Amino acid sequence: MPASPASPSAETNGRVLVVDDNRDVLTALRLLLKEHVGAVHTATDPSSIPSLLGDNDYDTILLDMNFQQDASSGREGFEWLGKIQEIDPRAVVVMITAYGDVDKAVRAMKAGAADFIVKPWTDPELVASVQAAIKLHQTRAAAEASGDAPSNAEPDVAAAAEEPPPGFEGIVGRSAEMQAVFDLIQKVATTSANVLILGENGTGKELVARAVHRRSDRAEGAFVTADLGALSPSLFESELFGHVEGAFTGADADRAGRFETADGGTLFLDEIGNIPLELQKKLLTVLQRREVTRVGAVEARPVDIRLVCATNQPIYDATNDEDFRQDLLFRINTVEIELPPLRERGDDVLLLARHFLGEYAAKYDAATTGFTDEAQAALHQYHWPGNVRELRHTVERAVILSESAQIEPGDLRFSAPSRDASSGDGEGAFNTLDLDDLEQKAVRKALSKHGGNVSQAADELGISRRALYRRIEKYGL
Repeated sequence: MPASPASPSAETNGRVLVVDDNRDVLTALRLLLKEHVGAVHTATDPSSIPSLLGDNDYDTILLDMNFQQDASSGREGFEWLGKIQEIDPRAVVVMITAYGDVDKAVRAMKAGAADFIVKPWTDPELVASVQAAIKLHQTRAAAEASGDAPSNAEPDVAAAAEEPPPGFEGIVGRSAEMQAVFDLIQKVATTSANVLILGENGTGKELVARAVHRRSDRAEGAFVTADLGALSPSLFESELFGHVEGAFTGADADRAGRFETADGGTLFLDEIGNIPLELQKKLLTVLQRREVTRVGAVEARPVDIRLVCATNQPIYDATNDEDFRQDLLFRINTVEIELPPLRERGDDVLLLARHFLGEYAAKYDAATTGFTDEAQAALHQYHWPGNVRELRHTVERAVILSESAQIEPGDLRFSAPSRDASSGDGEGAFNTLDLDDLEQKAVRKALSKHGGNVSQAADELGISRRALYRRIEKYGL
């Protein structure tokens, strides 16, 4: 059972476990992924999975469907997928097989797999799938507590770990702004209407999409995600519509796209505002006809999906600028759900902070029981440009760093100046000359200054919207 940590200079933070009985496959995946994730561990024997999951917290598990006992049916892979889900319900599993077909792809997705990859794979497709899976795991982690509180925790932390916090379908919140969101989810979920979710990065758009799916009459079907911001134009059609063997270099087998895999369920297209105009037309055609044609194929295949889209772009501005097709916007936004930024959710900040505190006190077996009054004031004063995602990371760091039962202001490491802090545009504003650090600070400051408006922030920075989106993804903002 070899374990291989990736290079510390990896581009994307995340821990990946690869389970395959072919050592050549493990070597190839380790060499490919170590440049794109934080750590890669490999295992040849699936029976080691329970102990590995007990000792590590993986963002993604790449799981072979066929081991030595069963070379082609995929039975072992499905059995281990079920066991992984029993051990860790938040686990994000990507299935791998050399015997791929549409039936297995649909079955794997309905059984809870995040994606389905056919050997031999194309490197860009596999990397994109892994990065999307890591993002999905981080989103799931933001929605659910990870276990019971430690025995030495105070009652309020124990209660936070044992009792579900106020909220809706795993989304924590009781502010009036979020109650309006919950009401809208309930109203739209039972219809067949297409839904467009608007909101800044880190506000929980995918959580809302999943809530719509769980409340719908398609809840027993697959919930399939596609991060359009992470797809290059060359991969767009293959990922969404599928391809046939020989359609392009590296297409060595037929593969179902996300539309086919979501048949009978819900398809969630994240960051839909990022796709270029020439691809918007192809997407519109599929949505109008409700059928897809795989790349390299002639025959169209009907698909029955519920469409939910999301974007953090000012998409109406993009339409006015002719960067986004108006007819496509009309098609995807039968109903809009706009998520408020965390800075507009009032006491939800402390509600979420206490929820995350209970989660991480349990995870790290910490004796931390709450926040001092000064720390609560600091949490309220901060403007949270990274929204709920940033709050989660801030509380996790505080639980790790705190040396007392109560988290103090000094334990809270904010990533941007508070609203009342001086902007400090002179030389003293920087305590580092690291270019990545300076660029990250500039991006955060521009987003904060313009209230998360990506177009205005991009203009302030003197770069295009797409260039800004790449930096937002790079720094996990």
